Amino acid sequence: MHLYEVIKRPILTEKTTKLQETRNCYVFEVDRRANKTLIKQAVEKIFNVKVRKVNTAIIPGKRRIRYTRDGKIIQGKKPPYKKAYVYLEPGYTIDFFNLETT
Repeated sequence: MHLYEVIKRPILTEKTTKLQETRNCYVFEVDRRANKTLIKQAVEKIFNVKVRKVNTAIIPGKRRIRYTRDGKIIQGKKPPYKKAYVYLEPGYTIDFFNLETT
């Protein structure tokens, strides 16, 4: 698996923003086949930072119910995904809004 295929997207919520400020921890949605070593290598190469540790969690899919305009019920399911908590060494940060593309 190529390193740029490991990380799908950052997860930006109030909780993850607080983790960034207090513990220098960033949260990403990653490929389900990726292990901690591969995630660490990908983050270090893509964002040019030093990673201290990586924790992962598999989030199960949830059921969703949607109502149409005429009152019919449509049931579906969100797929499960893998989430990685990446802790950086002190002094390193990732700024998602000012990334340079090369």
